[in-house]
Amino acid sequence: MTSGPQSSAAFGRLRGAEIFGQDLSSLGFLGVLRAPASRRWFLGSGIAVVFWIVGGWDHFAAAASAAGQLPLRIVHLAAFMLAFMLFPPFSWGRPLARKLVLLAILVVLSLGFFLYDSSGGWYWTYVAVMAGVQQLPRGLFVGFLAGLFVVSLSIQLGHGLAFVDAISQPTLIVSLGLLLAALGRHAQTLRELREAQHELAELAVAEERNRVARDLHDILGHSLTVIAVKAELAGRLVRLDPDRAEQEAGEVEELARGALADVRATVGGYRGVSVAAELAEARAALESAGIAPRLPVAADSVATANRELFGWVLREGVTNVVRHSGAAVCEVAFGADWIQIDDDGAGPAPAPGSATLGHGLAGLAERARSAGFTLTLGRSELGGYRLRVAR
Repeated sequence: MTSGPQSSAAFGRLRGAEIFGQDLSSLGFLGVLRAPASRRWFLGSGIAVVFWIVGGWDHFAAAASAAGQLPLRIVHLAAFMLAFMLFPPFSWGRPLARKLVLLAILVVLSLGFFLYDSSGGWYWTYVAVMAGVQQLPRGLFVGFLAGLFVVSLSIQLGHGLAFVDAISQPTLIVSLGLLLAALGRHAQTLRELREAQHELAELAVAEERNRVARDLHDILGHSLTVIAVKAELAGRLVRLDPDRAEQEAGEVEELARGALADVRATVGGYRGVSVAAELAEARAALESAGIAPRLPVAADSVATANRELFGWVLREGVTNVVRHSGAAVCEVAFGADWIQIDDDGAGPAPAPGSATLGHGLAGLAERARSAGFTLTLGRSELGGYRLRVAR
């Protein structure tokens, strides 16, 4: 039996199990009995037992009484039905040898019915169901069902039944076994799909963590270095050049505010409105498309008020380069109030406002105008397109 914490953890992973067939090998005896999959199986198999009692008890009692063995046969019947209900959960996830031993025990118990009941082959429907829910190897399972079919048919024919009548019992046995096996395979497929979904979700979370870490590094690494250098310089200039020290302190404040805005934008998921965060995204997109990126290390030179607009410019411009340019190189440059994107791709772009201007660029031109900037398109010195937004 497993230890308490391990058993509890394994039991927790089994909550919400679909039908049957879960791997219960990590649970102890009581854990297997309490598992949701076991309880569902107990409910279904219990209904099957009740169905037999309602429909078959009279015939069973008459046959056992005629043989003078009613008490003994009741014990035998109880052992068979109890084995039918308990064995499957204790075989799920176990080695094949364990499954075959439990199945063999049920087969031996079923043979006992032939000692006093010529129709004992009907109990093989329960044997076939157990074989179906054990998820045996396909070849072994088909061979086992084929054996039950042949033996059952031979017994029925040996009793003098016509073939049309004799075929009903073996057909029912095989049908129930195949049905339960199909349900088991379906449940297994659902579990595998759910596990795959969980793994994909975990990978997505890990990737998002890596993205945030990468973006924060790209945004803060250079900015904090510059802030530290300027703060140190301002401290040295306080006595030597107070005016220059005040200027440096102002620039430190501006850099800190810009870095804080970029961090908030990145953590909040609004990377599309931050030029610093878009730099990291642009580099990844260009490299993925096989385009060599020539990008600034950081966006400290961009005025804080312009970083949202320039983020949109960078996103749209790089997207166009990746999708339409066929370029091998993309170069980005910017200053406090201008940004420029060049590539060595297909050639000059249409003029803003022309009929061939795409919706993205048209919207970007309108956004730039509303902020007091002008968007221009033309031939780049690299031989391809140039997108420039400036006052």
